[in-house]
Amino acid sequence: MRLLVTGGCGFIGSNFIHYMLGKYPNYQIVNLDKLTYAGNPANLKDLENNSNYSFIQGDICDPVMVNETMKKVDQVVNFAAESHVDRSIEDGSIFVMTNVLGTNTLLQSALANNIKKFIHISTDEVYGSIKEGSFTEKDTLNPSNPYSSSKAGSDLLALSYYTTYGLPVCVTRCTNNFGPYQYPEKLIPFFISRLMDGKKVPVHGTGLNIRDWIYVEDHCSAIDFVLHKGTSGEIYNIDGGNELTNLEITHLLLKILDKNESSIEYVEDRKGNDFRYSLNGSKLEKMGWKPKYDFETTFKQTVRWYVENRWWWEPLKR
Repeated sequence: MRLLVTGGCGFIGSNFIHYMLGKYPNYQIVNLDKLTYAGNPANLKDLENNSNYSFIQGDICDPVMVNETMKKVDQVVNFAAESHVDRSIEDGSIFVMTNVLGTNTLLQSALANNIKKFIHISTDEVYGSIKEGSFTEKDTLNPSNPYSSSKAGSDLLALSYYTTYGLPVCVTRCTNNFGPYQYPEKLIPFFISRLMDGKKVPVHGTGLNIRDWIYVEDHCSAIDFVLHKGTSGEIYNIDGGNELTNLEITHLLLKILDKNESSIEYVEDRKGNDFRYSLNGSKLEKMGWKPKYDFETTFKQTVRWYVENRWWWEPLKR
């Protein structure tokens, strides 16, 4: 397999490349990444001498560069996206540019180059909030902010290329990821780094907003599963089965890092903050995939990784 991974220097993308080359050492992987603030080449430094891995710095909105890259591969996994909700609330324009127009550029090139499989990576946030139960793949999209709206738009674009042109597209929608190499603007690494520096952690509102959490390697294995066994034109929810409030996550971090309640600072809630995300992942489970990692174990391992790798995250916070 010759696989193009876009956004491969980001958190999930870099973990996916490590996962795939570990499981399939003969696959050839091309990593296309613009290296925005969240793209870090250090995430893949250990692969610099791997003959089956190559890196191209470029923008998915550049049709000439994308087309030249697409000629070298036969399958695509598209992680490239702007993803931080707070940044999208400040200015949604770059989110529309990258997540919608960039995805369209990739789809056009994939079609022109007869790509055999195009996996578009999305998020549970496109469904919006749900008080009870869990969203299935057939539920209506109801995004709440510019980030999730731009992702919903890119999902619909990707699926339209299957319906209109027959491009073999699959869309995956996953819950909140945690693990190593996550940019320290996201909740878990952000809180870990602040607590390690003796600072308070800002909890939005009451902290009772609920998120489902999945260890990043489980997410990677699900994408691998869809890449090899997914049906074109289908959407696949990927859930972790670990629903926790933001306050519960905070208390877990306090306990592991030997801090107390005085380290919490309650701040004004985020605008339009969704109360609860929840996915029904039974579709993938019936096909034979489910998460294998224990939350408590991998959560502690994740905290330990950030504690032991201050060299990685400290420069990113300057």
